Amino acid sequence: MKKYILTGTLAALLTLGGLSVPALAGPEDVVVENAWSRASIGMNRPGAAYMTIRNTGDEPVTLIGLTTPLAMMPEIHETKTNAEGVSSMSPAGEIAIAPGESVALEPGGLHAMLMRLQEPMTEGDTFPLTLLFDDGGEVTVEVPILGIAARGPED
Repeated sequence: MKKYILTGTLAALLTLGGLSVPALAGPEDVVVENAWSRASIGMNRPGAAYMTIRNTGDEPVTLIGLTTPLAMMPEIHETKTNAEGVSSMSPAGEIAIAPGESVALEPGGLHAMLMRLQEPMTEGDTFPLTLLFDDGGEVTVEVPILGIAARGPED
């Protein structure tokens, strides 16, 4: 009798577990706004791109990487300033965005670092930047290249 009850309970749990598939946030849940970058001086120094990434879905999304034909090593970096006022940049890793929230990639904070440029970033041009998410989703945005002294998308 015990064996039958345990088997029935296990079967019920497995059935319920198999029916509860996690909801995945897709690219339709991610909105990219105000994307921009600055022109570069040649190709020896990295470029950067900035934008606001908004999750309009009901589930969290996690940004895990970037890709662009413009740079061989695009990564999300974070600028931090210590108590002595010295700034440094390092890879930020994965960026989780809660439902209804947004993450700003902006100068002095999180930003898309474009290392190993394949061509100069020329004012007036654009380039595609694809955001990669942990659920396999991708969002591609055309990033305009502004002047070398630009401070935001309105420049």
